[in-house]
Amino acid sequence: MKHVFLFAALFLVAMTAFAENPTFLNPQDMKWGAAPPSVPKGAKLAVLYGDPSKEGAYAFRAKLPAGYVLPPHFHTKDENLTVLSGALYLGMSDTLDKKSAHVLKSGGFHHLPGKVHHYAYTKTATLIQVSGDGPFDINYLNPADDPQAKK
Repeated sequence: MKHVFLFAALFLVAMTAFAENPTFLNPQDMKWGAAPPSVPKGAKLAVLYGDPSKEGAYAFRAKLPAGYVLPPHFHTKDENLTVLSGALYLGMSDTLDKKSAHVLKSGGFHHLPGKVHHYAYTKTATLIQVSGDGPFDINYLNPADDPQAKK
C-alpha cells in the first residue's frame, strides 16, 4: 500500500512539472521595452520566462548602452548573469571603484548570492541575461542612487 501512495505522489509531482508549457523564443520574438524605474534610464529589457516581480523562476535579458552605470546595490535573492555580447564590469564593494572591477566578456557567467553588495558598469553596448528565483529586487546602498527617489 505504501508503494501505491509513493507512486501516486511521484506521479503528481512529475505531472505538475510537465504541466507548464515550454518556452521557445528567437531574438525576433522578444518584446523589448524600457527597463523598470528601479534601474537607471537607458537600459532595455525583455522578459523571457516567468515574472521577475513575483515568486518563482524568471529569466530576462537587458540591453545596456555604452557608459551605463548601476550604482552599488544588492538583491535579496541569488542572481545568475551571463554576458551575451559586449562586456560587463562588476565590482564587489559598497562604493563604485572602476579600478577593482572584474570584467566579464561575451560568454562570461556570474553567480551572485543574495545580499552581496556590488555594482556594475559598461564601456560598450552590452547584452546580458539574468535568471533566478523571484521576486527580483534591487536595493541601493545609497538611497540617493535610487532612480525612483529622484522623481
